[in-house]
Amino acid sequence: RADLPCAGIFRCAITGLSFKVNSAVTITYRYDSWTTHLSKADQETWVPAGPLFHIERVLGRLNRTLLPFLSVAEDVNTSLCSIAHFKSGEMSLERPTRVNAFSAVLENPSFSLLGVLWRRLRSALNSLPMHSLVLIFQQLSAANTTLHLYLIPDDNSVRQAIEQQEMKWNSKFIPKPPPFRPLFFGCSYQVTTTKSSEITPESRLPFCYKSPKEQQLFVEIYIKNMAEEVGLHMTDTRSGTEVWRALLTTGRNSRSIEGLVRLSKSRGAAFLKKNKTRLCSRMGQLSTILLYLREANVVNSDEEEEVQGQDTSKKKNQALVELVEKKGLEAKEQLYQILWKTDPYLVMDLEKPC
Repeated sequence: RADLPCAGIFRCAITGLSFKVNSAVTITYRYDSWTTHLSKADQETWVPAGPLFHIERVLGRLNRTLLPFLSVAEDVNTSLCSIAHFKSGEMSLERPTRVNAFSAVLENPSFSLLGVLWRRLRSALNSLPMHSLVLIFQQLSAANTTLHLYLIPDDNSVRQAIEQQEMKWNSKFIPKPPPFRPLFFGCSYQVTTTKSSEITPESRLPFCYKSPKEQQLFVEIYIKNMAEEVGLHMTDTRSGTEVWRALLTTGRNSRSIEGLVRLSKSRGAAFLKKNKTRLCSRMGQLSTILLYLREANVVNSDEEEEVQGQDTSKKKNQALVELVEKKGLEAKEQLYQILWKTDPYLVMDLEKPC
């Protein structure tokens, strides 16, 4: 429930939903499940591209709703995007007023079950490239090293649902970088390790969207004798191309990425000054970086939209770096630490002596 006290634009930090109102408004909203409402026939034509919301206006007038959807790769045809409404078991579709980097805008919305769908292309069903996350959790109660590995779209609601479930299972989150490049809905990705391990139920993970209320897919990796270092790799099953890799360490006699982060405190300003040009060219996973910056209260929704409104990835990176520079030393340090979380290999490469 959101009690919006006056005119303005309001954004829910948990769901990513945004509302524009001209006066005081009370709204209730919750997640719902696509599988409950989207028919099998419609699933042949449409791909869920974000959470399904049940939104109700209790009092007042709502002028605009911004529905969050998954972080798609650049140059994706946004004309394939539609807003689904479900009423009395029937689905109707509406073109959004406009599509931003992370949301579909709906002016003067009606209230029902609402969510963003993306039309499949008949010529290639696996044609929707999405930014993604790899989440790894270690079960602390297991006698040997047991990992849960998830491959999910870059969606905050799905990530939160997984973190809550793993917390109930007494698991520890192990932060690792995201895949190198956008992945494709409908494709499967092979998980392998450099040391002897058992992967169940199978080593292939399908890349798809499942609502936060559903059980998310993962593989369990069982390593009986954890070596000093174990490499994890993920490849596209269609081409064999590597799309992700990470290194697990025991922490003994090794400088893990987490250890390097601890050693790197208070170096953000110097790092940004030295590497500004290269960051503008090479910094990736902008949506994830912006998510962390929002959580740290470094940027707000208007500033995020301004950054994402640039027409090339290089200009977006430049706009973000310049924005952070204007906010001072603490903001620079936050961005530096976030880069360690999202792309530590880039930071290590940029910090190598010339």
